[in-house]
Amino acid sequence: MQGLTEANLRALAGARSFERGTRYLDAVSGIEIGDAWATATVHGTDRYEVELALDGSDDLDGMCDCPYGQEGNFCKHLVALGLSLLARSTGLPRQRAAARQRAQTLDAWLSDLSREELIELVRERIAEDRRFRRHLELRVATVRGDLAEVRARVRELLDTGPFAQYEYVDYAAARSYAEQAGQAPSAIRELIGSGRAADAIGLAREAIRLLAEAAESVDDSDGWLGQVGEGLADAHHEACRAARPDPEELARWLVGHTLHDDAFTDIDPLDYEDVLGEQGLTALRKHAVAAWRANRTGWAEQYLMERLARAAGDIDEVIAVHAADIAPDGSTHLVIARELDTAKRPAEALEWAERGIRDTEDAADLDAALVDYLADRYTRADRLPDAVALRRDHFGAHPTLSTYQHLRAAARTADRWPDERERALALLRADAGRQRRRYSGVVLVDALLDDKDTDAAWQAATELGAHDGQWLTLADHIRPDRASDALDVYQRLAEPLTRQTGNAIYERLVSLLLSMRDCHRSLGTPDAFTAYTTALRTAQKRKRNLMRLMDEHGL
Repeated sequence: MQGLTEANLRALAGARSFERGTRYLDAVSGIEIGDAWATATVHGTDRYEVELALDGSDDLDGMCDCPYGQEGNFCKHLVALGLSLLARSTGLPRQRAAARQRAQTLDAWLSDLSREELIELVRERIAEDRRFRRHLELRVATVRGDLAEVRARVRELLDTGPFAQYEYVDYAAARSYAEQAGQAPSAIRELIGSGRAADAIGLAREAIRLLAEAAESVDDSDGWLGQVGEGLADAHHEACRAARPDPEELARWLVGHTLHDDAFTDIDPLDYEDVLGEQGLTALRKHAVAAWRANRTGWAEQYLMERLARAAGDIDEVIAVHAADIAPDGSTHLVIARELDTAKRPAEALEWAERGIRDTEDAADLDAALVDYLADRYTRADRLPDAVALRRDHFGAHPTLSTYQHLRAAARTADRWPDERERALALLRADAGRQRRRYSGVVLVDALLDDKDTDAAWQAATELGAHDGQWLTLADHIRPDRASDALDVYQRLAEPLTRQTGNAIYERLVSLLLSMRDCHRSLGTPDAFTAYTTALRTAQKRKRNLMRLMDEHGL
Protein backbone atom coordinates (compact mmCIF):
# COMPACT_ATOMS: atom_id res chain seq x y z
CA MET A 1 0.00 0.00 0.00
CA GLN A 2 3.05 2.24 -0.39
CA GLY A 3 1.29 4.08 -3.24
CA LEU A 4 -1.34 5.48 -0.88
CA THR A 5 0.27 8.66 0.43
CA GLU A 6 -0.96 12.21 0.82
CA ALA A 7 1.63 13.35 -1.73
CA ASN A 8 0.37 10.85 -4.32
CA LEU A 9 -3.25 11.84 -3.69
CA ARG A 10 -2.35 15.49 -4.25
CA ALA A 11 -0.34 14.72 -7.38
CA LEU A 12 -3.12 12.64 -8.94
CA ALA A 13 -5.99 14.95 -8.05
CA GLY A 14 -4.30 18.30 -8.47
CA ALA A 15 -4.22 21.04 -5.87
CA ARG A 16 -7.82 22.13 -6.35
CA SER A 17 -9.48 18.70 -6.18
CA PHE A 18 -7.21 17.70 -3.30
CA GLU A 19 -8.23 20.78 -1.31
CA ARG A 20 -11.89 20.06 -2.00
CA GLY A 21 -11.42 16.45 -0.99
CA THR A 22 -10.18 17.49 2.46
CA ARG A 23 -13.61 19.03 3.06
CA TYR A 24 -15.40 15.74 2.36
CA LEU A 25 -13.87 13.60 5.11
CA ASP A 26 -17.08 13.70 7.13
CA ALA A 27 -19.06 12.69 4.03
CA VAL A 28 -17.29 9.30 3.72
CA SER A 29 -19.31 6.36 5.01
CA GLY A 30 -19.53 2.61 4.69
CA ILE A 31 -15.81 2.02 4.18
CA GLU A 32 -15.19 -1.60 3.25
CA ILE A 33 -11.66 -3.02 3.05
CA GLY A 34 -10.76 -5.87 0.72
CA ASP A 35 -7.43 -7.51 0.09
CA ALA A 36 -6.62 -5.29 -2.90
CA TRP A 37 -9.27 -2.58 -2.71
CA ALA A 38 -11.25 -0.27 -0.49
CA THR A 39 -14.73 1.00 -1.25
CA ALA A 40 -16.97 3.59 0.35
CA THR A 41 -19.90 5.90 -0.24
CA VAL A 42 -19.20 9.63 -0.40
CA HIS A 43 -22.14 12.00 -0.10
CA GLY A 44 -21.77 15.10 -2.28
CA THR A 45 -24.21 16.57 -4.78
CA ASP A 46 -25.39 12.97 -4.98
CA ARG A 47 -24.34 9.71 -3.38
CA TYR A 48 -21.23 8.39 -5.10
CA GLU A 49 -19.61 4.97 -4.94
CA VAL A 50 -15.83 5.16 -4.69
CA GLU A 51 -13.15 2.49 -5.00
CA LEU A 52 -9.39 2.73 -4.42
CA ALA A 53 -6.90 0.05 -5.47
CA LEU A 54 -4.65 -1.26 -2.68
CA ASP A 55 -2.49 -3.59 -4.73
CA GLY A 56 0.76 -2.79 -2.96
CA SER A 57 2.40 -1.04 -5.92
CA ASP A 58 3.68 2.49 -6.07
CA ASP A 59 0.91 3.39 -8.52
CA LEU A 60 -2.35 4.63 -7.03
CA ASP A 61 -5.58 4.22 -8.92
CA GLY A 62 -9.27 4.48 -8.25
CA MET A 63 -12.75 4.84 -9.67
CA CYS A 64 -15.70 7.05 -8.75
CA ASP A 65 -19.09 7.19 -10.42
CA CYS A 66 -19.43 10.97 -10.10
CA PRO A 67 -19.51 12.80 -13.48
CA TYR A 68 -15.92 14.06 -13.08
CA GLY A 69 -14.68 10.62 -12.07
CA GLN A 70 -16.50 8.97 -14.97
CA GLU A 71 -14.36 11.09 -17.31
CA GLY A 72 -11.29 9.30 -15.93
CA ASN A 73 -10.26 11.97 -13.45
CA PHE A 74 -9.02 11.39 -9.91
CA CYS A 75 -11.77 13.31 -8.14
CA LYS A 76 -12.27 14.89 -4.72
CA HIS A 77 -14.33 11.89 -3.58
CA LEU A 78 -11.34 9.59 -4.19
CA VAL A 79 -9.18 12.03 -2.25
CA ALA A 80 -11.62 11.93 0.66
CA LEU A 81 -11.55 8.10 0.75
CA GLY A 82 -7.76 8.05 0.46
CA LEU A 83 -7.34 10.50 3.35
CA SER A 84 -9.84 8.54 5.43
CA LEU A 85 -7.79 5.37 4.86
CA LEU A 86 -4.57 7.14 5.79
CA ALA A 87 -6.20 8.26 9.03
CA ARG A 88 -6.70 4.60 9.93
CA SER A 89 -3.52 3.31 8.28
CA THR A 90 -2.26 1.47 11.38
CA GLY A 91 -5.20 -0.92 11.21
CA LEU A 92 -5.26 -1.43 7.44
CA PRO A 93 -2.83 -4.39 7.24
CA ARG A 94 -4.94 -6.30 9.75
CA GLN A 95 -8.18 -5.43 7.92
CA ARG A 96 -6.73 -6.51 4.56
CA ALA A 97 -5.51 -9.77 6.03
CA ALA A 98 -8.96 -10.38 7.47
CA ALA A 99 -10.56 -9.64 4.10
CA ARG A 100 -8.19 -12.06 2.40
CA GLN A 101 -9.09 -14.73 4.93
CA ARG A 102 -12.82 -14.12 4.42
CA ALA A 103 -12.43 -14.44 0.65
CA GLN A 104 -10.54 -17.71 1.01
CA THR A 105 -13.11 -19.04 3.46
CA LEU A 106 -15.99 -18.07 1.13
CA ASP A 107 -14.29 -19.70 -1.84
CA ALA A 108 -13.69 -22.88 0.10
CA TRP A 109 -17.30 -22.95 1.29
CA LEU A 110 -18.67 -22.49 -2.22
CA SER A 111 -16.37 -25.25 -3.49
CA ASP A 112 -17.79 -27.65 -0.91
CA LEU A 113 -21.43 -27.03 -1.85
CA SER A 114 -23.28 -29.59 -3.87
CA ARG A 115 -24.90 -28.79 -7.20
CA GLU A 116 -28.32 -28.67 -5.55
CA GLU A 117 -27.09 -26.36 -2.80
CA LEU A 118 -25.53 -23.95 -5.34
CA ILE A 119 -28.75 -23.91 -7.35
CA GLU A 120 -30.75 -23.11 -4.21
CA LEU A 121 -28.31 -20.30 -3.38
CA VAL A 122 -28.78 -18.79 -6.83
CA ARG A 123 -32.54 -19.10 -6.54
CA GLU A 124 -32.49 -17.16 -3.27
CA ARG A 125 -30.48 -14.41 -4.93
CA ILE A 126 -32.89 -14.33 -7.87
CA ALA A 127 -35.81 -13.86 -5.51
CA GLU A 128 -34.04 -11.00 -3.69
CA ASP A 129 -32.37 -9.13 -6.56
CA ARG A 130 -34.41 -8.12 -9.62
CA ARG A 131 -31.33 -6.89 -11.46
CA PHE A 132 -29.55 -10.21 -10.93
CA ARG A 133 -32.66 -12.05 -12.16
CA ARG A 134 -32.77 -9.98 -15.36
CA HIS A 135 -29.08 -10.57 -15.91
CA LEU A 136 -29.54 -14.34 -15.71
CA GLU A 137 -32.64 -14.24 -17.90
CA LEU A 138 -30.61 -12.48 -20.55
CA ARG A 139 -27.85 -15.05 -20.24
CA VAL A 140 -30.34 -17.86 -20.67
CA ALA A 141 -31.96 -16.25 -23.71
CA THR A 142 -28.56 -15.65 -25.26
CA VAL A 143 -27.32 -19.20 -24.66
CA ARG A 144 -30.49 -20.64 -26.14
CA GLY A 145 -30.25 -18.32 -29.14
CA ASP A 146 -33.70 -16.93 -28.43
CA LEU A 147 -33.37 -13.60 -30.23
CA ALA A 148 -36.98 -12.63 -29.58
CA GLU A 149 -36.49 -13.10 -25.82
CA VAL A 150 -33.17 -11.17 -25.84
CA ARG A 151 -34.83 -8.33 -27.74
CA ALA A 152 -37.74 -8.28 -25.29
CA ARG A 153 -35.33 -8.10 -22.35
CA VAL A 154 -33.31 -5.29 -23.92
CA ARG A 155 -36.49 -3.33 -24.59
CA GLU A 156 -37.45 -3.89 -20.97
CA LEU A 157 -34.08 -2.58 -19.80
CA LEU A 158 -34.57 0.63 -21.81
CA ASP A 159 -38.17 1.17 -20.73
CA THR A 160 -38.51 4.32 -18.59
CA GLY A 161 -41.97 3.37 -17.33
CA PRO A 162 -40.99 1.90 -13.92
CA PHE A 163 -38.94 5.01 -13.09
CA ALA A 164 -41.21 7.73 -14.49
CA GLN A 165 -43.69 9.97 -12.76
CA TYR A 166 -46.14 11.69 -15.09
CA GLU A 167 -44.22 10.15 -18.01
CA TYR A 168 -40.93 11.79 -16.97
CA VAL A 169 -37.88 10.40 -15.14
CA ASP A 170 -36.73 13.14 -12.80
CA TYR A 171 -33.17 13.75 -11.61
CA ALA A 172 -33.57 11.62 -8.48
CA ALA A 173 -34.53 8.52 -10.51
CA ALA A 174 -32.31 9.11 -13.56
CA ARG A 175 -29.29 7.33 -12.15
CA SER A 176 -31.26 4.19 -11.27
CA TYR A 177 -32.74 4.12 -14.76
CA ALA A 178 -29.29 4.55 -16.30
CA GLU A 179 -27.90 1.68 -14.21
CA GLN A 180 -30.65 -0.58 -15.54
CA ALA A 181 -30.24 0.64 -19.13
CA GLY A 182 -26.49 0.13 -18.79
CA GLN A 183 -27.06 -3.65 -18.88
CA ALA A 184 -28.18 -3.46 -22.51
CA PRO A 185 -24.65 -3.20 -24.02
CA SER A 186 -23.59 -6.28 -22.02
CA ALA A 187 -26.56 -8.23 -23.34
CA ILE A 188 -25.63 -7.33 -26.91
CA ARG A 189 -22.01 -8.36 -26.33
CA GLU A 190 -23.16 -11.71 -24.93
CA LEU A 191 -25.17 -12.21 -28.11
CA ILE A 192 -22.00 -11.54 -30.12
CA GLY A 193 -20.10 -14.01 -27.97
CA SER A 194 -22.70 -16.69 -28.67
CA GLY A 195 -22.05 -16.45 -32.41
CA ARG A 196 -25.04 -14.24 -33.23
CA ALA A 197 -23.10 -11.10 -34.23
CA ALA A 198 -25.34 -10.36 -37.22
CA ASP A 199 -28.38 -10.38 -34.96
CA ALA A 200 -26.49 -8.25 -32.45
CA ILE A 201 -26.07 -5.51 -35.08
CA GLY A 202 -29.81 -5.13 -35.51
CA LEU A 203 -30.41 -5.29 -31.77
CA ALA A 204 -27.75 -2.65 -31.11
CA ARG A 205 -29.36 -0.31 -33.62
CA GLU A 206 -32.76 -0.85 -32.07
CA ALA A 207 -31.33 -0.18 -28.61
CA ILE A 208 -29.67 3.01 -29.85
CA ARG A 209 -33.03 4.18 -31.19
CA LEU A 210 -34.87 3.28 -27.99
CA LEU A 211 -32.28 5.10 -25.88
CA ALA A 212 -32.72 8.23 -27.99
CA GLU A 213 -36.47 8.06 -27.44
CA ALA A 214 -36.01 7.50 -23.71
CA ALA A 215 -33.60 10.42 -23.39
CA GLU A 216 -36.41 12.79 -24.35
CA SER A 217 -38.15 12.03 -21.04
CA VAL A 218 -35.18 11.71 -18.64
CA ASP A 219 -33.41 14.44 -16.65
CA ASP A 220 -29.90 13.34 -17.60
CA SER A 221 -28.12 16.32 -16.05
CA ASP A 222 -25.20 14.14 -14.92
CA GLY A 223 -24.74 12.49 -18.31
CA TRP A 224 -25.43 8.89 -17.26
CA LEU A 225 -27.35 8.11 -20.44
CA GLY A 226 -24.47 9.42 -22.51
CA GLN A 227 -22.33 6.64 -21.02
CA VAL A 228 -24.99 4.07 -21.89
CA GLY A 229 -24.99 5.44 -25.44
CA GLU A 230 -21.22 5.03 -25.65
CA GLY A 231 -21.59 1.45 -24.53
CA LEU A 232 -24.21 0.74 -27.18
CA ALA A 233 -22.06 2.38 -29.87
CA ASP A 234 -19.09 0.23 -28.85
CA ALA A 235 -21.26 -2.90 -28.87
CA HIS A 236 -22.54 -2.04 -32.37
CA HIS A 237 -18.99 -1.54 -33.64
CA GLU A 238 -17.90 -4.80 -32.02
CA ALA A 239 -20.81 -6.64 -33.65
CA CYS A 240 -19.94 -5.17 -37.05
CA ARG A 241 -16.32 -6.26 -36.70
CA ALA A 242 -17.46 -9.79 -35.89
CA ALA A 243 -20.24 -10.13 -38.48
CA ARG A 244 -18.74 -8.12 -41.35
CA PRO A 245 -22.09 -6.82 -42.69
CA ASP A 246 -22.65 -5.62 -46.24
CA PRO A 247 -20.43 -2.51 -46.58
CA GLU A 248 -22.99 -0.64 -48.68
CA GLU A 249 -25.77 -1.20 -46.14
CA LEU A 250 -23.51 -0.29 -43.21
CA ALA A 251 -22.42 2.92 -44.94
CA ARG A 252 -26.04 3.87 -45.58
CA TRP A 253 -26.97 3.26 -41.95
CA LEU A 254 -23.98 5.20 -40.60
CA VAL A 255 -24.78 8.25 -42.73
CA GLY A 256 -28.46 8.07 -41.83
CA HIS A 257 -27.69 7.83 -38.11
CA THR A 258 -25.19 10.69 -38.22
CA LEU A 259 -27.64 12.99 -40.01
CA HIS A 260 -30.70 12.04 -37.99
CA ASP A 261 -32.08 14.97 -36.02
CA ASP A 262 -32.86 12.80 -32.98
CA ALA A 263 -29.55 10.90 -32.88
CA PHE A 264 -28.56 10.70 -29.22
CA THR A 265 -25.64 8.29 -29.47
CA ASP A 266 -22.58 9.83 -31.09
CA ILE A 267 -21.12 7.51 -33.74
CA ASP A 268 -18.27 8.58 -35.99
CA PRO A 269 -18.59 6.78 -39.36
CA LEU A 270 -14.83 6.93 -39.86
CA ASP A 271 -14.35 4.74 -36.78
CA TYR A 272 -15.77 1.93 -38.97
CA GLU A 273 -13.04 2.20 -41.58
CA ASP A 274 -11.74 -1.26 -40.58
CA VAL A 275 -15.18 -2.77 -41.27
CA LEU A 276 -16.22 -0.72 -44.29
CA GLY A 277 -13.15 -1.36 -46.40
CA GLU A 278 -12.62 0.45 -49.70
CA GLN A 279 -16.07 -0.47 -51.01
CA GLY A 280 -17.82 0.77 -47.88
CA LEU A 281 -15.84 4.00 -47.69
CA THR A 282 -16.77 4.73 -51.31
CA ALA A 283 -20.41 4.14 -50.46
CA LEU A 284 -20.09 6.24 -47.31
CA ARG A 285 -18.79 9.14 -49.33
CA LYS A 286 -21.50 8.68 -51.99
CA HIS A 287 -24.31 8.82 -49.43
CA ALA A 288 -22.72 11.72 -47.57
CA VAL A 289 -22.31 13.75 -50.78
CA ALA A 290 -25.91 13.05 -51.79
CA ALA A 291 -27.19 14.19 -48.39
CA TRP A 292 -25.04 17.33 -48.49
CA ARG A 293 -26.14 18.28 -52.00
CA ALA A 294 -29.74 17.95 -50.86
CA ASN A 295 -29.12 20.22 -47.89
CA ARG A 296 -25.91 22.21 -48.24
CA THR A 297 -26.72 24.44 -45.25
CA GLY A 298 -27.48 21.61 -42.84
CA TRP A 299 -25.06 21.55 -39.91
CA ALA A 300 -24.84 17.75 -39.71
CA GLU A 301 -24.41 17.41 -43.47
CA GLN A 302 -21.65 20.01 -43.50
CA TYR A 303 -19.88 18.41 -40.53
CA LEU A 304 -19.92 14.94 -42.09
CA MET A 305 -18.69 16.19 -45.44
CA GLU A 306 -15.93 18.22 -43.83
CA ARG A 307 -14.95 15.22 -41.70
CA LEU A 308 -14.68 12.96 -44.75
CA ALA A 309 -12.79 15.58 -46.76
CA ARG A 310 -10.27 16.10 -43.97
CA ALA A 311 -9.77 12.38 -43.58
CA ALA A 312 -9.03 12.18 -47.30
CA GLY A 313 -6.71 15.20 -47.13
CA ASP A 314 -8.84 17.02 -49.71
CA ILE A 315 -8.55 20.67 -48.74
CA ASP A 316 -10.44 21.79 -51.85
CA GLU A 317 -13.46 19.79 -50.81
CA VAL A 318 -13.24 21.20 -47.28
CA ILE A 319 -13.34 24.67 -48.83
CA ALA A 320 -16.24 23.69 -51.09
CA VAL A 321 -18.25 22.61 -48.04
CA HIS A 322 -17.67 25.96 -46.36
CA ALA A 323 -18.23 27.90 -49.56
CA ALA A 324 -21.67 26.33 -49.99
CA ASP A 325 -22.98 28.18 -46.94
CA ILE A 326 -21.36 31.61 -46.81
CA ALA A 327 -22.20 33.78 -43.79
CA PRO A 328 -23.09 37.39 -44.63
CA ASP A 329 -20.50 38.90 -42.25
CA GLY A 330 -17.35 37.48 -43.87
CA SER A 331 -16.71 34.95 -41.10
CA THR A 332 -16.87 31.99 -43.52
CA HIS A 333 -14.35 33.69 -45.79
CA LEU A 334 -12.01 33.89 -42.81
CA VAL A 335 -12.45 30.18 -42.06
CA ILE A 336 -11.57 29.35 -45.65
CA ALA A 337 -8.57 31.72 -45.62
CA ARG A 338 -7.20 30.01 -42.52
CA GLU A 339 -7.72 26.58 -44.07
CA LEU A 340 -5.70 27.71 -47.08
CA ASP A 341 -3.00 29.14 -44.84
CA THR A 342 -2.71 25.76 -43.13
CA ALA A 343 -2.42 24.16 -46.56
CA LYS A 344 0.38 26.63 -47.36
CA ARG A 345 -1.60 28.38 -50.09
CA PRO A 346 -1.27 32.00 -48.90
CA ALA A 347 -2.15 33.71 -52.17
CA GLU A 348 -5.53 31.99 -52.29
CA ALA A 349 -6.03 32.70 -48.60
CA LEU A 350 -5.50 36.40 -49.22
CA GLU A 351 -7.91 36.34 -52.14
CA TRP A 352 -10.66 34.76 -50.01
CA ALA A 353 -10.11 37.28 -47.21
CA GLU A 354 -10.35 40.22 -49.63
CA ARG A 355 -13.45 38.68 -51.17
CA GLY A 356 -15.00 38.53 -47.70
CA ILE A 357 -14.57 42.29 -47.36
CA ARG A 358 -16.08 42.94 -50.77
CA ASP A 359 -18.98 40.51 -50.36
CA THR A 360 -20.17 41.89 -47.02
CA GLU A 361 -22.99 44.25 -47.95
CA ASP A 362 -23.10 46.21 -44.70
CA ALA A 363 -19.60 47.05 -43.46
CA ALA A 364 -20.99 47.57 -39.96
CA ASP A 365 -21.74 43.83 -39.84
CA LEU A 366 -18.26 42.80 -40.93
CA ASP A 367 -16.56 40.20 -38.73
CA ALA A 368 -13.82 42.07 -36.89
CA ALA A 369 -11.61 38.96 -36.92
CA LEU A 370 -11.58 39.05 -40.73
CA VAL A 371 -10.48 42.70 -40.65
CA ASP A 372 -7.74 41.83 -38.15
CA TYR A 373 -6.57 38.93 -40.32
CA LEU A 374 -6.43 40.95 -43.52
CA ALA A 375 -4.80 43.98 -41.87
CA ASP A 376 -2.11 41.68 -40.47
CA ARG A 377 -1.53 40.15 -43.90
CA TYR A 378 -1.19 43.62 -45.46
CA THR A 379 1.22 44.75 -42.77
CA ARG A 380 3.44 41.67 -43.11
CA ALA A 381 3.48 42.19 -46.88
CA ASP A 382 4.48 45.86 -46.37
CA ARG A 383 1.19 46.98 -47.92
CA LEU A 384 0.81 49.64 -45.22
CA PRO A 385 -1.51 52.01 -47.14
CA ASP A 386 -3.89 49.10 -47.73
CA ALA A 387 -3.84 48.24 -44.03
CA VAL A 388 -4.66 51.84 -43.13
CA ALA A 389 -7.45 52.04 -45.70
CA LEU A 390 -8.95 48.80 -44.39
CA ARG A 391 -8.86 50.03 -40.81
CA ARG A 392 -10.24 53.42 -41.84
CA ASP A 393 -13.20 51.87 -43.64
CA HIS A 394 -13.95 49.57 -40.72
CA PHE A 395 -13.77 52.47 -38.28
CA GLY A 396 -16.05 54.54 -40.48
CA ALA A 397 -18.65 51.79 -40.59
CA HIS A 398 -18.30 50.83 -36.94
CA PRO A 399 -16.87 53.74 -34.89
CA THR A 400 -15.83 52.37 -31.51
CA LEU A 401 -12.83 52.80 -29.26
CA SER A 402 -11.50 49.43 -30.45
CA THR A 403 -11.68 50.28 -34.16
CA TYR A 404 -10.14 53.70 -33.39
CA GLN A 405 -7.22 52.01 -31.61
CA HIS A 406 -6.68 49.63 -34.53
CA LEU A 407 -6.74 52.54 -36.98
CA ARG A 408 -4.23 54.43 -34.86
CA ALA A 409 -1.85 51.43 -34.73
CA ALA A 410 -1.99 50.93 -38.50
CA ALA A 411 -1.59 54.64 -39.26
CA ARG A 412 1.36 55.01 -36.91
CA THR A 413 3.07 52.06 -38.59
CA ALA A 414 2.53 53.81 -41.93
CA ASP A 415 3.60 57.18 -40.43
CA ARG A 416 0.21 58.70 -41.30
CA TRP A 417 -1.43 59.11 -37.91
CA PRO A 418 -1.79 62.92 -37.64
CA ASP A 419 -3.90 63.15 -40.82
CA GLU A 420 -5.84 59.99 -40.03
CA ARG A 421 -6.48 61.16 -36.45
CA GLU A 422 -7.91 64.45 -37.58
CA ARG A 423 -10.21 62.69 -40.01
CA ALA A 424 -11.29 60.09 -37.43
CA LEU A 425 -12.04 62.68 -34.74
CA ALA A 426 -14.04 64.74 -37.22
CA LEU A 427 -16.11 61.65 -38.00
CA LEU A 428 -16.75 61.05 -34.29
CA ARG A 429 -17.77 64.68 -33.74
CA ALA A 430 -20.13 64.58 -36.70
CA ASP A 431 -21.58 61.27 -35.51
CA ALA A 432 -22.11 62.65 -32.00
CA GLY A 433 -23.80 65.75 -33.42
CA ARG A 434 -26.25 63.63 -35.41
CA GLN A 435 -27.21 61.47 -32.42
CA ARG A 436 -28.23 64.37 -30.16
CA ARG A 437 -28.41 62.10 -27.13
CA ARG A 438 -27.30 62.73 -23.58
CA TYR A 439 -24.18 60.62 -24.00
CA SER A 440 -23.59 61.12 -27.72
CA GLY A 441 -19.95 62.01 -27.18
CA VAL A 442 -19.01 58.77 -25.42
CA VAL A 443 -16.83 57.29 -28.18
CA LEU A 444 -15.18 60.63 -28.90
CA VAL A 445 -14.33 61.12 -25.22
CA ASP A 446 -12.97 57.57 -25.02
CA ALA A 447 -10.80 58.14 -28.08
CA LEU A 448 -9.40 61.42 -26.77
CA LEU A 449 -8.72 59.92 -23.35
CA ASP A 450 -6.95 57.00 -25.03
CA ASP A 451 -4.86 59.54 -26.92
CA LYS A 452 -3.98 61.18 -23.55
CA ASP A 453 -5.56 64.41 -24.86
CA THR A 454 -7.30 65.28 -21.59
CA ASP A 455 -8.16 68.89 -22.40
CA ALA A 456 -9.86 67.94 -25.68
CA ALA A 457 -11.67 65.08 -23.92
CA TRP A 458 -12.95 67.49 -21.24
CA GLN A 459 -14.21 69.87 -23.89
CA ALA A 460 -15.92 67.05 -25.81
CA ALA A 461 -17.57 65.78 -22.64
CA THR A 462 -18.79 69.27 -21.80
CA GLU A 463 -20.18 69.90 -25.28
CA LEU A 464 -21.50 66.47 -26.25
CA GLY A 465 -21.96 64.61 -22.99
CA ALA A 466 -20.23 61.69 -21.29
CA HIS A 467 -21.21 58.95 -18.89
CA ASP A 468 -20.31 59.02 -15.19
CA GLY A 469 -17.34 56.69 -15.56
CA GLN A 470 -15.77 59.00 -18.12
CA TRP A 471 -16.41 62.07 -15.96
CA LEU A 472 -14.69 60.32 -13.06
CA THR A 473 -11.69 59.48 -15.24
CA LEU A 474 -11.55 63.07 -16.50
CA ALA A 475 -11.73 64.44 -12.96
CA ASP A 476 -8.90 62.17 -11.85
CA HIS A 477 -6.76 63.37 -14.77
CA ILE A 478 -7.33 67.10 -14.29
CA ARG A 479 -7.27 67.14 -10.46
CA PRO A 480 -3.59 68.11 -10.11
CA ASP A 481 -4.02 71.26 -12.27
CA ARG A 482 -7.74 72.01 -12.16
CA ALA A 483 -8.85 71.00 -8.70
CA SER A 484 -11.95 73.22 -8.74
CA ASP A 485 -13.34 71.60 -11.92
CA ALA A 486 -12.52 68.13 -10.58
CA LEU A 487 -14.25 68.94 -7.27
CA ASP A 488 -17.44 69.90 -9.10
CA VAL A 489 -17.43 66.51 -10.84
CA TYR A 490 -16.83 64.54 -7.63
CA GLN A 491 -19.61 66.35 -5.80
CA ARG A 492 -22.03 65.78 -8.66
CA LEU A 493 -21.20 62.07 -8.78
CA ALA A 494 -21.49 61.73 -5.00
CA GLU A 495 -24.92 63.31 -4.69
CA PRO A 496 -27.02 60.42 -6.14
CA LEU A 497 -25.02 57.89 -4.11
CA THR A 498 -26.21 59.47 -0.87
CA ARG A 499 -29.71 58.31 -1.73
CA GLN A 500 -28.67 54.65 -2.19
CA THR A 501 -27.65 51.87 0.16
CA GLY A 502 -25.33 48.88 0.08
CA ASN A 503 -21.67 48.33 0.90
CA ALA A 504 -20.55 48.68 -2.73
CA ILE A 505 -22.30 52.08 -2.88
CA TYR A 506 -20.68 53.16 0.38
CA GLU A 507 -17.21 52.23 -0.92
CA ARG A 508 -17.76 54.29 -4.08
CA LEU A 509 -18.98 57.24 -2.02
CA VAL A 510 -16.01 57.11 0.33
CA SER A 511 -13.64 56.95 -2.66
CA LEU A 512 -15.22 60.13 -4.02
CA LEU A 513 -14.94 61.79 -0.61
CA LEU A 514 -11.22 61.04 -0.50
CA SER A 515 -10.81 62.64 -3.94
CA MET A 516 -12.84 65.64 -2.82
CA ARG A 517 -10.59 66.01 0.25
CA ASP A 518 -7.53 66.10 -2.04
CA CYS A 519 -9.16 68.84 -4.11
CA HIS A 520 -9.97 70.97 -1.05
CA ARG A 521 -6.40 70.59 0.18
CA SER A 522 -5.10 71.78 -3.19
CA LEU A 523 -7.52 74.70 -3.11
CA GLY A 524 -6.68 75.55 0.50
CA THR A 525 -10.30 75.09 1.63
CA PRO A 526 -10.17 72.26 4.21
CA ASP A 527 -12.88 73.93 6.31
CA ALA A 528 -15.33 73.66 3.43
CA PHE A 529 -14.64 69.94 3.20
CA THR A 530 -15.11 69.54 6.96
CA ALA A 531 -18.46 71.30 6.71
CA TYR A 532 -19.45 69.05 3.79
CA THR A 533 -18.60 65.80 5.61
CA THR A 534 -20.25 67.02 8.83
CA ALA A 535 -23.48 67.68 6.97
CA LEU A 536 -23.16 64.34 5.22
CA ARG A 537 -22.70 62.47 8.51
CA THR A 538 -25.74 64.16 9.96
CA ALA A 539 -27.89 63.20 6.99
CA GLN A 540 -26.51 59.63 6.68
CA LYS A 541 -26.02 58.74 10.37
CA ARG A 542 -28.32 55.71 10.19
CA LYS A 543 -26.08 54.02 7.61
CA ARG A 544 -23.75 52.38 10.08
CA ASN A 545 -21.50 50.71 7.51
CA LEU A 546 -21.01 54.04 5.76
CA MET A 547 -20.12 55.70 9.07
CA ARG A 548 -17.64 52.90 9.80
CA LEU A 549 -15.95 53.33 6.40
CA MET A 550 -15.71 57.09 6.87
CA ASP A 551 -14.16 56.56 10.32
CA GLU A 552 -11.62 54.12 8.89
CA HIS A 553 -10.50 56.74 6.34
CA GLY A 554 -10.51 59.66 8.75
CA LEU A 555 -13.41 61.42 7.04
